[in-house]
Amino acid sequence: MFTGIIEELGTISSIEQNDDGARFFVSATTVVEDSDEGDSIAVNGVCLTALEISDSGFEADVSIETLERSSLGSIMRGSVVNLERAVTPSTRLGGHIVQGHVDGTGVFVAAEDDGDFSTVTVGFPSELGRYLVFKGSITVDGISLTIAALREGEFDIAVIPKTLELTNLSSLEPGDVVNLEVDLIAKYVERLLLYRKDGGHDESEITMDKLKSLGFA
Repeated sequence: MFTGIIEELGTISSIEQNDDGARFFVSATTVVEDSDEGDSIAVNGVCLTALEISDSGFEADVSIETLERSSLGSIMRGSVVNLERAVTPSTRLGGHIVQGHVDGTGVFVAAEDDGDFSTVTVGFPSELGRYLVFKGSITVDGISLTIAALREGEFDIAVIPKTLELTNLSSLEPGDVVNLEVDLIAKYVERLLLYRKDGGHDESEITMDKLKSLGFA
């Protein structure tokens, strides 16, 4: 599990294609501290297992499915990536609960400087729309962010200068693909409602009207 608070910007030093997908070498210093082989590290929001760790970075295998479902399939050598180690029992949960399981990819549309912050617009696929709400959480390339405005097929996020400095958002160009992970709670609520609708034996009194009355939908 992760929190969506980026610890470090790393660089994709090399990509070796193989029959099972690809092996990435990521140059990094902070996230390899106190990390062991087998630990999880999120790379642009994708949970990967560190196979070999050195003072200069780590290696990780990326499956064919992950390459196809995330932006890692189109990433290139030299690309700057957001990195975060998995949380521990003593880690402060500064963002929100992030699994590192990408739900889909979006497209960076634009960024506008609004003085104290920048408004970043991201396009998203229609199948993710039902999980997005105004002021709700969204993970973009592993960054925990809050939806400031929501429209058909697009959402805005207000980004402070510090976040731009510590993440790869400032290096994105219009049309760049980004990884999206929706709020885990939204997915569980949907599953509970579908289970009830499909004749499950759940005696829960959760309904869409109840969620709306409480401000959750």
